[in-house]
Amino acid sequence: MYGPPIHPHRSTTLNAPLAETLSVTLLVASLAWAVLRPAGRSEAVVAVPAAAAAIALGAISPEHALAEAERLGPVVGFLAAVLVLAHLCDVEGLFTACGAWLARRAAGRPRRLLTGVFVLASVITAVLSLDATVVLLTPVVFATAARMGVRAKPHVYACAHLSNTASLLLPVSNLTNLLAFTASGLSFTRFAALMALPWLVAVGLEYAVFRRFFATELPAGLPTAPSAGLPAEPAPDDGPAPELPLFALVTVACTLAGFVVASALGVEPAWAALAGALVMAVRALTRRRVRPVAVVRAAAPGFLAFVLALGIVVRAVVDNGLSDALRHVLPDGSGLLALLGIAALAAVLANLINNLPAVLVLVPLAAPAGTGAVLAVLLGVNIGPNLTYAGSLATLLWRRVVREREEHVGVGEFTRLGLLTVPATLGAAVVALWASLQVV
Repeated sequence: MYGPPIHPHRSTTLNAPLAETLSVTLLVASLAWAVLRPAGRSEAVVAVPAAAAAIALGAISPEHALAEAERLGPVVGFLAAVLVLAHLCDVEGLFTACGAWLARRAAGRPRRLLTGVFVLASVITAVLSLDATVVLLTPVVFATAARMGVRAKPHVYACAHLSNTASLLLPVSNLTNLLAFTASGLSFTRFAALMALPWLVAVGLEYAVFRRFFATELPAGLPTAPSAGLPAEPAPDDGPAPELPLFALVTVACTLAGFVVASALGVEPAWAALAGALVMAVRALTRRRVRPVAVVRAAAPGFLAFVLALGIVVRAVVDNGLSDALRHVLPDGSGLLALLGIAALAAVLANLINNLPAVLVLVPLAAPAGTGAVLAVLLGVNIGPNLTYAGSLATLLWRRVVREREEHVGVGEFTRLGLLTVPATLGAAVVALWASLQVV
């Protein structure tokens, strides 16, 4: 679908130590800028010149750089289409309706709100990708918690964790999934069938840990103690419900069906995503709900350029020794212990260099061991980033969204929650994957 994975081999004009040092330095600089983003500037500001420098200075050959760009092209196109689709669903009022549903279901009770957030965030992440959960749902959760008069922290933390964990289900839920989809050798439906049990297990365990970790902030009934820092009696939201955006829901459902059909026909899912985005864009533009420039901005061209450039820089690192080093420590085979080792290595690497470079590096190495090894890598790079801010770009983006609303996000608290969730969730999800591989 995206072409076979590229197996690394050296083809640089620099001597090996110098090429390795240069490529690693460029990768670190690109990731550091993406993490910090001074003055809110695009991640591409450093990554694109870094990719150009890697080519110009001989850390990667132009042929390898072009091959990497061609491999990532359809994935980047798909990402752009899904971002536009999610934005236009927001314009249609889908996320406003989601907020109203959350408030009504919670009826003023924080535990019910957390349950609703888990359900909604899991579905939105799986169907519209993790970016929709971070960028569009998180502000809705903030507004819903404020309207109910309850603390927002447990619920917005849930958005962060589920943007990673709940992205396991479909090939289209996460950019990392798309990058690994071809190497897995699976169809769209078989991928979903294999990942359904790990997805359910991971989300369920996250929920159990959240209920315990935030127990003091999630009273069973209506909060009544002013000393708790909450309003005396937050009232249920019983105002008029916003109209359900049927057009957006039908378009999303048809787009999902298009993914399945496209996979069966051997067509790239980017075309189905593009069709859905075009249908929504035509409707929004003809009704003058958005301007053309807003549609272009929704595609996040700077971030797309960052993904392409980062892929080239990572390929330079791979070509210059990283793959050889990882090959010696990557467990071989598809037994349960091997899958646990692969997932653990992927989680560690994701937190060291971010999950996008981690999947670019590990998937070609894991592919010869079979489908199970590739999916174990995905479990590691999708669940593992909940341990640190730098683990995934989604978590970094979530942190910016939270800070814009002046909510305190403590590094210590985030890490403690990650230490409680990640090892247990990852281990259980790998066992669930192993069981699925025996049955499906």
